[in-house]
Amino acid sequence: MSASEAGSTASSIAADAVARLSSVPLSWRHKAVPAAANGTTAGDFVHARHTLAELQTPLLTLDARALESNADRLAAWCAEQGVRLAPHGKTTMAPQLWAEQLERGAWGITLANYAQLRVAREFGVRRLQLANSLTDPHAIEWVASVVGPEQTIVSWVDSVATVELIGSTLEAAGSRAVLDVLVELGAHGGRTGARGIEAALEVARAAAVSPHVRLVGVSGYEGSLAHTADADALAAVRGYLGQMLRLHERLLADGLYGSDELIVTAGGSAYFDDVVDVLSPCITEGDGAGNGKGKRVELLIRSGAYIIHDDGFYRVISPFSRHGGKPFSSAMHGWARVVSQPEPGLALLDAGKRDLPVDEGLPRPQLIGPALGGPMSPLEGAEITAVNDQHSFLSFDPATTTVRLGDVVRLGLSHPCTAFDKWTLIPVLADTDGDQTVVDLIHTFF
Repeated sequence: MSASEAGSTASSIAADAVARLSSVPLSWRHKAVPAAANGTTAGDFVHARHTLAELQTPLLTLDARALESNADRLAAWCAEQGVRLAPHGKTTMAPQLWAEQLERGAWGITLANYAQLRVAREFGVRRLQLANSLTDPHAIEWVASVVGPEQTIVSWVDSVATVELIGSTLEAAGSRAVLDVLVELGAHGGRTGARGIEAALEVARAAAVSPHVRLVGVSGYEGSLAHTADADALAAVRGYLGQMLRLHERLLADGLYGSDELIVTAGGSAYFDDVVDVLSPCITEGDGAGNGKGKRVELLIRSGAYIIHDDGFYRVISPFSRHGGKPFSSAMHGWARVVSQPEPGLALLDAGKRDLPVDEGLPRPQLIGPALGGPMSPLEGAEITAVNDQHSFLSFDPATTTVRLGDVVRLGLSHPCTAFDKWTLIPVLADTDGDQTVVDLIHTFF
């Protein structure tokens, strides 16, 4: 494994597999496209330059300009900071977007489970990080069968039992494979991860003597410890990251690493600046300077939501928003139509939990107009008060706001991770606020 190999898009993902998505025939399975498109391919649909006005509600769309800007912004920032990006692919499960991230220099793609690894493998992503422990015997055996010079898969371990399970599973299968692992440090009240440095060292010692795992770094997730950016939240995040750094230093001092090329990784889309600020001292070039002791150490952040961003949770908490720099732009919008006005000040829209994310805040009304793809006006003073499976409740002041049956509402959304999983196909508009030509169709694989 080479943690530092950047590679081109062609060598990082199978460009031909991604390109074949343009040949997928459209049908009733794709709720984002009209019935008139049945039988045409995704590529032909895009080539025909359809517009938003030809689609229907409920609908989720992406914005090409925002996607490109967001991808460029974080890639440039990582280059400036001297860190690498291994974006969490579970946010989109969209190989077309993974390719864009890899093209901009991403180390590889991070994923969360066995099924997601198989998707990435199918699309030829050569460097994968499983931000989780391998405990399913089928997953352990599969990873062992595919890793090699052309396929890197690094997983996490947070207990001695996990190390032993990997070993016993491979022994029973008659496999001689050695799997690369990162020891995961957790924190009280957090998610997974060994609880404390001493517990993590025990895991590392077990890995060091196991014939089936090789310890190549330290991992963690600070996002489970805080959900805001106030002083207390940031102190908790930074304190935890400091523990990660100390763990790495102990592993170096005790000679527990099994490789000269190491990874230290943390960082979602909310606190990646703190991750780099606290953990950057671990970065070395393998010349024996600093804490590296002759080993090459790279810092990987795993931000996944950034390429889509949102108009809710991440809009507020993103470091680029908090620190007054150039912020990310929301690249996703929901579109819903008024299907009922049962009483004054209440309208029911035709989009619900099956279509739009609600776990990090309800959709926010932005604009309203008489037709999808037509002129729209700001929808001020209105809010979504509740969401059912297939409906949203739009509350408004009938004295100041006019809402008619059949009107279309554009919605700002929060949390791309739970937006994408509701759509197998997502139209990309050239510019949501301008040229609303469909310039791509993004395929997802949840």
